[in-house]
Amino acid sequence: MTRTRILLVDDEPGVRLGMKGYLTQHGFDVDEATSVAEAQEGFRTHRPDVAVIDYRLPDGTALELLPRLKELDAAVPLVVLTGHGSIELAVQAVKEGAEQFLTKPLELAVLKVVLERLVAQRRERQRLLADRSRAVRTQVDPFLGNSPAIRALRDQAERVRDSDSPVLVTGETGSGKSVLARWLHEGGPRKEAPFVDLNCAALSKDLLDSELFGHEKGAFTSAVAAKQGLLEVADRGTLFLDEIGDMDVAVQPKLLKVLEEQRFRRLGDVKDRRVDVRLVAATHQDLQGAAREKRFRSDLYFRISTLLLHVPPLRERAEDVPVLASHFLAEMGAHRGRGQVELEPDAERALMAYRWPGNIRELRNVLERAVLLSGTSRLSRGALRFESLLPAEEPLGEDLTLEELEHRHIERVLAREGGHVERAATKLGISRSSLYAKIKGWQHKGG
Repeated sequence: MTRTRILLVDDEPGVRLGMKGYLTQHGFDVDEATSVAEAQEGFRTHRPDVAVIDYRLPDGTALELLPRLKELDAAVPLVVLTGHGSIELAVQAVKEGAEQFLTKPLELAVLKVVLERLVAQRRERQRLLADRSRAVRTQVDPFLGNSPAIRALRDQAERVRDSDSPVLVTGETGSGKSVLARWLHEGGPRKEAPFVDLNCAALSKDLLDSELFGHEKGAFTSAVAAKQGLLEVADRGTLFLDEIGDMDVAVQPKLLKVLEEQRFRRLGDVKDRRVDVRLVAATHQDLQGAAREKRFRSDLYFRISTLLLHVPPLRERAEDVPVLASHFLAEMGAHRGRGQVELEPDAERALMAYRWPGNIRELRNVLERAVLLSGTSRLSRGALRFESLLPAEEPLGEDLTLEELEHRHIERVLAREGGHVERAATKLGISRSSLYAKIKGWQHKGG
């Protein structure tokens, strides 16, 4: 876990020296400032976890400095120190944004305890804010199953989990990339800090810019107040950028600067802020190809793909489908108070034969629909309704003739429509009489 950063604001060198030595010895990183002006600059540049401010400074007082720092980042706790404390001054300092008001001479052990408590409270608030920034989704183990493909992925993920380097997760839509990203965070050294996710495909360039970097008051017409960006929310934690291949090319160089320098700038601001995040990105696109076509910056691609994990599609690990299905059905049955829901053998065979173009997400949807509509504790093949045009019983082989392919396809559509010829004809785009003619022709041939 990264060290806690303290901004110490005091114009007395001896006081700063003693505090800095003690705090550094106990695991803090300390930046110093000697005035109101230096404090503002240091606060903006170094992004402290807590600021400790002496009341009297050469160019002003803590009461003048507090609202300025709160405007820069209202989430950072502020502690005021004074050698001439009074109840009135303490009340005024708290009104201006101070979390603590301490009088000198101060026992350094007491200051350490106060700082640790304030940092813990701040990180808890960050986690709550991060939770509100995303839809709460049920998470699953990203490695459910015993196939060689998923075992290899687990092995690779375990080796990179404790690293601070960026990770690029590739794989088809619905294959579980976001679940793997969360697993990397929750099992890594930043697990006590926020996990913040953002889908780059869901936002326009301007909205993505504002969500990621935040903005200052007045940065644009509707910016009536300063806004903290998700980079700041994720400080000391993990930022997950889903579908990074859809990120606007105008935003990409800004992200590259964050990765290379750990600095960024809010919209409408003129100075950089420091941030400490681990990036996990995901995409279903070929980013190397996109880089060659100038749709994605090659320097950003090389920076985010320091560590590469590929999530295999579900069709490449069909033996894992029963394990995943059992997990989802247990979860759904418990959620609806129905106990364990199980698969009949014919349903399990159908699930394993299906190609799953929508991957794990589609599997969950198919099972949830079956549980809701069947009302039984054992699901048969008839309860399953697949989302793809091609059903599950048997893939259409390349060795079939055109006539045989047509025959198989019509049979499947008829089965899906419960033998209703008129509905099947509508699905196939032919007349009912034409469908009847084809069926009679197969009957004459013994088909």
